[in-house]
Amino acid sequence: MIEILETGPFNTVQDLGRPGFRNIGVTAGGAMDPLAVRTGNVLVGNEPEAAVIEVQTFPFKLRVSTPMVFAVTGTDGLVLLNDKDVLPWCAHLAKDGDVLELRQPGKRARAYVAVGGGLDVPVLMGSRSTALRGNFGGNDGKPLAKGDHLKTGRQENILPLPASGLAVVEPSQALANVFPDIVDGVLQVRAIPAGEHHLFTDDGEAFWGQVWRISSRSDRTGYRLSGEPIKPTEIREMRSHGVVPGVVQVPPGGEPIIQMSDANTAGGYPKIAGVIEADLWRLGQANPGGKIRFVRSSHEEARQVEQAVKTYLEDIKRTADMVKRALKAMA
Repeated sequence: MIEILETGPFNTVQDLGRPGFRNIGVTAGGAMDPLAVRTGNVLVGNEPEAAVIEVQTFPFKLRVSTPMVFAVTGTDGLVLLNDKDVLPWCAHLAKDGDVLELRQPGKRARAYVAVGGGLDVPVLMGSRSTALRGNFGGNDGKPLAKGDHLKTGRQENILPLPASGLAVVEPSQALANVFPDIVDGVLQVRAIPAGEHHLFTDDGEAFWGQVWRISSRSDRTGYRLSGEPIKPTEIREMRSHGVVPGVVQVPPGGEPIIQMSDANTAGGYPKIAGVIEADLWRLGQANPGGKIRFVRSSHEEARQVEQAVKTYLEDIKRTADMVKRALKAMA
């Protein structure tokens, strides 16, 4: 059992989302940084889709009432266990009564707490994720509040698990060769021209060529971008159509919106581009006020990056399994 001691707005239970229900108006949802979720779950011996805590307002503090393995991923901020620093991106063992605290990250927007067995909240439409707009899933459809209690799923005997010291090189470093550098504080986000790209002047050069700033009006549904407005060469009346996370739409004001994890299920604004799926976690870690630039990509590059991420996760799983077998042999 986990007790929430300190929290802020919009900290929720999330997993990898509930795809497959957009036709009835239910957004897929799920974590803003799914790579951090997958990595944390591998570290604590869970299946990749196990439910975790997504923290986006800090400080955050919880207490455990039973021994459990945990890992904090996503963050570049301080992680403390009983007021002592512990490594993020690393599996640790918490004992009954231990207090875990997450401080404000240095540059990133979110942290994730994965625990052995995952969070045992009801499965709705195949997912444990919190849908705040629909008021369902996760912690009764609500953000976490002080005094809330979360059950954890059954975990294996703790001793054979990679319970302490198993760490990973975080994705931004381990996969530095496949993710573009942040240049002068500008996040480079790869995208592919979308359906209405041809409607914009000079092949959309104003979209690709400038640095955009993430507006303070951004949230899990979408990132609104501030910059020099872009306009289509012709105005077309468009029917509403399906959209998914990563789609970049341009409303009449000319400042793009990137659909994020809680993306609307449909919309009628022109689609100028689509962020490749493998880069969405980097956007999920970008703060309001941050700067981004779109970089033209291709389906082939997107597949290559996706394969590199898959290999990274497989390597972690293989290492975790080796440690687990070694500990069992020693027990």
